[in-house]
Amino acid sequence: MPLWMDNSFFALVGLVFFIAILVYVGLPRIIGTMLDKQIAKIESDLSEAKKLREDAAALLVEYEQKRIAAEADAQSIIAAAQEEAIRLTAQAQASLADLVARRTKAVEDKIAQAEAQAIGEVRGRSADLAVEAARLVLTDEMNRRGGQVIDKAISDVSSKLN
Repeated sequence: MPLWMDNSFFALVGLVFFIAILVYVGLPRIIGTMLDKQIAKIESDLSEAKKLREDAAALLVEYEQKRIAAEADAQSIIAAAQEEAIRLTAQAQASLADLVARRTKAVEDKIAQAEAQAIGEVRGRSADLAVEAARLVLTDEMNRRGGQVIDKAISDVSSKLN
């Protein structure tokens, strides 16, 4: 046997024969079909991932718009609350000023009433004292000159009647 026909040669022939059988059976076609299926699955996964990415980007934009709108709403609510607080403060100040004016007027009226009452009491007391003083003076005068006054009064009456 020639030198080149050793175990390596037979292994090579067996390998070529094995590959020929595999080609005859259609293994490359089966492998190709399997690879095509795998490629199709990967492509569908990629398209689904792309679609999910686009959906996520759209949701991100939508939520960003909602966040901006919510911030604008919050700012408007804060502005409205500040305006309401200013209005309520002004209203409270006006009410307080009105209350102070009413209370001041009421106190002034009470003071005027008390003053009028005090003046009335002083006048009444003064009149009582004047009457009492006149009574005392008249009593003294009548005690000293009572008879003369009565005589004169009788003569005045009789002269007026005649």
